Amino acid sequence: MKRYTSIASMLVPIVVMNLTFLPAQPALAQDNQVEEVIVTGSRIGRASDFESPSPITTVDREYIDNSGYLNLQQILEKIPATGNGTFSTRGNNQDSTANGSSAVSLRGLGADATLVLVNGRRVAIGSFAESVTTNFVDINSIPVAAIERVEILKDGASAVYGSDAVAGVVNIVLRNNFEGLEFTLGYGDTSETDSAETTFSAMWGTGGDDGNVTMIFDYFQNDSLFNYERPKLATADQSFRGGQDFRSSRGFPGTFIVDGTTMVDPTCPPDRDVGVCVFDYGPFNVLVPESERTGLILLGSRNLGSDVELFTEIAVQHNTSIAQGAPTPLDDSAGLTVPVTHPNNPFPGAINPIEVFRFRPVDAGPRQWSIESDNLRMLLGLRGEINDWSWEIAGSRGRSESLQTGDRSQGWVRTDFLQMEIDAGNYNIFGTTFNSDDVLDRIRTSLVRQGSSDLKTIDATISGEVFDMSSGPVLMAAGLEYREESVSDVPDDQFQRGLIFGTESVSAAAARDNWSAFVEFSVPLLENLELQVAGRFDDYSDFGNTTNPKVAARWDINEMIAVRGSWGQGFRAPSLAQIGLGPSQESLFFADTFGCAVNPTYCATTDYTVIFSGNPDLEAEESETFNFGVSISPMEGMQVSLDYWDITQEKKIDDVPFGFLYNSFCNNQNSTVCVRGTPQPGEALGPLQSVSTSFVNIGEQSATGIDLSASYTADVGAGTLGLNLYYAYLMDFDRVELDSSGANFVTRSLAGEYEYPESRWSLGGTYTLGDWAIASQLDYVGEFEDTPDIDFDGVLDYDTNVSRTVDSYLTVNAQVSYSGFENTRLMFGVDNLFDEEPPFAIGDGDSDLYGYVQSQHSPRGMYWYLRANFSYE
Repeated sequence: MKRYTSIASMLVPIVVMNLTFLPAQPALAQDNQVEEVIVTGSRIGRASDFESPSPITTVDREYIDNSGYLNLQQILEKIPATGNGTFSTRGNNQDSTANGSSAVSLRGLGADATLVLVNGRRVAIGSFAESVTTNFVDINSIPVAAIERVEILKDGASAVYGSDAVAGVVNIVLRNNFEGLEFTLGYGDTSETDSAETTFSAMWGTGGDDGNVTMIFDYFQNDSLFNYERPKLATADQSFRGGQDFRSSRGFPGTFIVDGTTMVDPTCPPDRDVGVCVFDYGPFNVLVPESERTGLILLGSRNLGSDVELFTEIAVQHNTSIAQGAPTPLDDSAGLTVPVTHPNNPFPGAINPIEVFRFRPVDAGPRQWSIESDNLRMLLGLRGEINDWSWEIAGSRGRSESLQTGDRSQGWVRTDFLQMEIDAGNYNIFGTTFNSDDVLDRIRTSLVRQGSSDLKTIDATISGEVFDMSSGPVLMAAGLEYREESVSDVPDDQFQRGLIFGTESVSAAAARDNWSAFVEFSVPLLENLELQVAGRFDDYSDFGNTTNPKVAARWDINEMIAVRGSWGQGFRAPSLAQIGLGPSQESLFFADTFGCAVNPTYCATTDYTVIFSGNPDLEAEESETFNFGVSISPMEGMQVSLDYWDITQEKKIDDVPFGFLYNSFCNNQNSTVCVRGTPQPGEALGPLQSVSTSFVNIGEQSATGIDLSASYTADVGAGTLGLNLYYAYLMDFDRVELDSSGANFVTRSLAGEYEYPESRWSLGGTYTLGDWAIASQLDYVGEFEDTPDIDFDGVLDYDTNVSRTVDSYLTVNAQVSYSGFENTRLMFGVDNLFDEEPPFAIGDGDSDLYGYVQSQHSPRGMYWYLRANFSYE
């Protein structure tokens, strides 16, 4: 592999130089021959995805332009099949473990069950995992300006593509073979506050019979949108709306232990005194973070003669973003004390040093991360034909590097520095004192977190006709692939030494290699009945090997009706983070019921630290998928498809159930799983500080649903009308997991529960009249039940308790465009035309704390935009 890398590094500059100086050629006249293309889900060429035995949704360039969105994540979350579980930088704050990134999820099964490809090949995962262990491809690294179309395979595909294709595949096809010059300028803003977006892209291409080179430049920038700019979402205390009070027990002013007695700072306002002085961190957090992205993509091909073509893809992108959270939360695990001789001591009768039980140095400022990520993808290959057989061989290298930094002006407090300033009497920890800048500068520090992800692949494929049958030729595709991948996430040493508190620290390091072989056949059993059979063998250096088959068929009953069905097995290899995770932290809100029984101070629901560690002995998850559908073309210009799908996952990797850990270990002061501080005199339990957990192949889940899609195009009046509908109904989503006792398995139904609406649909229409075009789209997210943990004790109980309902959410987008000027198209549009607010939700006590569900609903409000596109051939 090192030899391959060095050869590629030498060849790429030569290829680029040769492609750059290709002479411009006139466009060739097109013949009437139907070109076969490789459609996602198969390595055998077809005329279109409508002929595939598997269900595919294609998002074309026109749809992308009419959407008005500048992020791929925004586009995909509006499509029902990919909307549930597609996460973004929305709600981004310093507690997230994958700041500045976005991912796509099919069927709500998660980003790690959806395989993302670029031009049919894997790309490097993001260097930082989300929620500590979810590795994913950062779709923010793919500029929208470079996308020709997105093919969404809504069917398991491990038999063709290997790991991760459990729920399906999202294949992003880049624009290439372009000739001419194209510029696009864009600007948009929200209606209520200044949260602007600016974009610029340029595409240039030239070529002819000997080859083509296409270059795409893309720039995007957006401003931050803070919680405080949306008043209803600006507080963690949502009790005024009938919600939960999620304010933190780490307060300003603080709470102290004075000679064994817990005492709230005398200056704590009565409405914040609940046994501890609580703090509202909500106004400090970010709804949409500021970001800037710059990317350059080069795609080229060169005919070498003898039916051989050299091709290359090179993509580089630099992204920056910010993340912000409330000032540092400190508790008794920090070990801070205050001498009774401190000049600002408000407890004059104290005899022993005063222990800091809960405190937040608000005067040091909010904690901020500055995030930079650099992505590189480089591919070099050859393809051609030998005796009517098509072949292709290619090598690629992908790398993602991320850097999170926080300097001394960004609120990062070191506890040992703070202790020294308290001991010297310089830092006043009492009341709501804002200490002097010189003192604050002495308690703050700088931090660095570094992450990297690396992917190296070599693949070879061949396809063609094996032999002829009376009903047509038998087609075959086969291939080999070798892949090396690694990930590293290195936190600042100050985290490892326990000097930084309140921020989730992640540490991970893992690597593996994998080789695989696949074969696929298309057999025309009848002239109108195709059978597709595929199988793949994968061998991994960590968990071992697996073989996965797939069978699919399509029967064209007549010119109007076709029936299709598929069955397959699949797998998901344990993520590198799940295998190589070092001690890593995440926050979780729950009530310490054991502690509450011995000390009322511990009764408040608050954020506790959960410490995760990896498990190198994990096995691969296994899956089985089934799909049956009907495609109908009842009239010219209309296509309708209806699909039933079923996915089952076994040996699903999950963390050990928190309820089991809490009930088993947290009533023991000496437990090493549940770590508690020193008990107060006469009490059996001290304050809970952290709970440790890991991962096991323990879960099982199954989901079934129905997809309906329809499109219609017709001449209406003097113009052309186009309509499209995407509808997804989640019939069942059952998850089998251990109950809180750890002795029994329980089946919980998620359909209609928190974050799993049963219905999602999108209805769009366009009308083109001469140089004018009008487009509109309605996006609907159905209702679902609130609060999966109704009493916030850390044990999920949505299967036994009925909560309130989170209302459905309907937004309207509208756009008008004009192309009457030469080489120019102008667009004006509005997203969320009627400024619909996200429906109120109590939340889950984890990521949703501000009165809405960030994975399902957007707080951005109405957003307007202008675009100008200039094209020259």
